[in-house]
Amino acid sequence: MSTIFSKIVSGEIPSYKVAESNDYLAFLDINPLTRGHVLVIPKKETDYIFDIEDEEYMGMWVFAKIVAQGVKQVFPCPKVGVAVVGLEVAHAHIHLIPINQVHDMNFERPKLSLPAEEMSEIAENIRKAIAEITNAE
Repeated sequence: MSTIFSKIVSGEIPSYKVAESNDYLAFLDINPLTRGHVLVIPKKETDYIFDIEDEEYMGMWVFAKIVAQGVKQVFPCPKVGVAVVGLEVAHAHIHLIPINQVHDMNFERPKLSLPAEEMSEIAENIRKAIAEITNAE
């Protein structure tokens, strides 16, 4: 059975995309811990991140690094935190979360509920930042 993330990849479910390649997709978490919380996924559905083939696994982390640089540019913070939990959706994914303190990475705290306008603006700003970063390289 396909996951919600596979349905996002296929376009069946809308998302706030921030970056996309042939193999990976990055989009805003619909219930973020902080503004700028992004999910990075492989387009190929794989439940457990450590079951991903080595080349695809390494490519996903390089893709996530570029996305994290865009997130940090839009949401200045000491670090962009990384989490791989994988229990809530059976599709490997990396959480990229702008953090100012350790508490920002606490998945048990209440999630934000941002209006669609703000989510669209955040996604657009991150897309622009990533475009600047990748064009500069």
